[in-house]
Amino acid sequence: MLKHIGSNWAVSGLQLAAMMWLTPFILTELGPDSNGVWVTIVSMTGFLSLFVMGVPMSTVKHIAEHVARGDTERANGAIGTSAGISFGLAGCALAVSVPLYFAFERGLLSSASWSLDELTLDEARVAWWIITAQVCSAFVMRLPLAIFDAHRDFVTRNLLLATALALRVALAFALLTWRPSVSTLAWCPVGVQLFEWAGALILLRRRHPDIRFSVKAFDKGMVREIVGFSLFATLVNVGTMLAFRSNAMIIGAFGSASDVTDFDIGNKFFEPLVGIMIAVASVVLPTSAQLDTQGRRSELSQVFLKWSKVCVSIALLVGTYLLVLGPRFLAVWIEPRYEDASGGVLRILMASFLFYLPVRGVALPILLGLGEAKRPAVGLLSMGVVNICLSIYLVRDHGIMGVAFGTAIPNVLYASWVLREACRALDVSVGAWCAHVLGRALPAALLPAAGLYWLLQKHPPQDMLALCIAGAGSVLLFALLWVGFVYRGDPDFRRGAAD
Repeated sequence: MLKHIGSNWAVSGLQLAAMMWLTPFILTELGPDSNGVWVTIVSMTGFLSLFVMGVPMSTVKHIAEHVARGDTERANGAIGTSAGISFGLAGCALAVSVPLYFAFERGLLSSASWSLDELTLDEARVAWWIITAQVCSAFVMRLPLAIFDAHRDFVTRNLLLATALALRVALAFALLTWRPSVSTLAWCPVGVQLFEWAGALILLRRRHPDIRFSVKAFDKGMVREIVGFSLFATLVNVGTMLAFRSNAMIIGAFGSASDVTDFDIGNKFFEPLVGIMIAVASVVLPTSAQLDTQGRRSELSQVFLKWSKVCVSIALLVGTYLLVLGPRFLAVWIEPRYEDASGGVLRILMASFLFYLPVRGVALPILLGLGEAKRPAVGLLSMGVVNICLSIYLVRDHGIMGVAFGTAIPNVLYASWVLREACRALDVSVGAWCAHVLGRALPAALLPAAGLYWLLQKHPPQDMLALCIAGAGSVLLFALLWVGFVYRGDPDFRRGAAD
C-alpha cells in the first residue's frame, strides 16, 4: 500500500505547490470581487456533480471485486454499464443547470450587495456555462481514472495527473496573462480535462489491454447492482457538497463577493489536506473490497490502525503549524489584510479538521469498501444539513467566522460517529484505537506547537523565508519525536509500513 499511497501523496504535494503559486496569481489578476465570483461559480456548478450519483466510486468497488476474481468480462461489463449510466446522468445535470443558473443570476450575481459592473457580469455568465459543460462532461470523461483505481495502478494514474497539473498551471498563467477574466480562466479546467481523458485512454490500452472502455459492454443486469451501491455513495457526495461547497453561497447571500474571497483564502489549505487523505482513501477502498471478497476481513483491522496512525500524524504535523502560524502565513503569502479575518477562519477550520481528516482518510473508505455505506452516508448527509443550518444562523451576526464555526462543529461530530462505526465493523474498540493512534502522537505534538507559539510571540516571522525556516524546524522536531517516541517499538514501523 505504501507505494500506491506514496505516489498519491506526491501528486497531492504537487497540487499544494500549484495552489501556493496560483492563488495569489489569480487573485492579483482578477481582484477580490471577480475572484469571489469565480469561487462561487465553481462551488455552485460543483453541485451538478451530485447527479453522477456516486457511480465512479461504485465503479471502483465493483471492478476491484471482479479483478480480484479474475473475471475480465464482468469487469468490462461494469465499465460499460457505468459509462452508459453516466451519459444519462450527465444529461439530467445539464437540464438542472438551467434553473440553477437563474438562482445564481438573480440571487447573487445581480444582487445589490455584490455591486458588479456590466463587464464582470457578462464574463461571469459566460464562465458559468463553460464550467457547467466541463462538470457535466466529467461524468464520463473521468471514469477511466476509476479503472486505474480499481486495478490499484496508482503510479500510472498519478503520472498522468501530475502532467495534467503542470498543464493546468501553464494554461492558467497563459490565459490570465493574455486576458484576465473569469470567462478566460474557465477554459483552463476544460483543457486539462480533455488532456486527462485522452491520456487515460491511451495508457489503459497499454497497461490493461484486456480492459475495454466502451458503452457497447453495457449490461442491463448490472444496472441495479451498480446504482444500488452508488445511491449510498451519492449521499456521501451530497453531504460533502453541503458541508464544504455551500459556504460560498451562504456568504454571498448575506455579504459581498469580496467576503467570499476572504473566507476562501482562510479555507485554501483544506482542499489539499483532504486530498492527502483521499490519497490514502483511494487505496484503502479497493483494498478493503478485495480483502473482503477474498475472505480476509480480519486483516483490515491492522490496515485500519496502521493508516489511521499515519493520517493522524500528518494531520498533527500540518495542523500545529497552521493553528499557530497560519494567519501570519496568509499575511505574508497573500496580503497583510488577510491575517485577521481569513486567519481566524483558518484556525477554526483547522481545529475541526484534526478530527475529520484521519476519519476521511481511513475509517470512511473502509466502511464503503465493506459495503456498509448506508449509515456513514446518511451521517454525512446529516452533517451537511447541520452545517448549512448553523452557518445561516451564525453568518447574520458573526459573518465569515460564523460560517467557519458552522462548518467546524458538524465536522467533529461526524468524525466521532464514523470512527465508532468503523471500530464496530472491524471489532476494534474505540479505546484500543485511541491508545494505538493517539496515545503517543498527541503528547508528542505539544512540544512543536509550544515552540511555534513561542516564536510567534517573541519573534513573529516577517517574510516567507522565516516562515519556511520555522516550518522546517517544526518538521525536523516532529521527525525526531515520531522516530524516537511515537513509532518506537511499533511493529508497523519496523516493517517499513509496507503491505
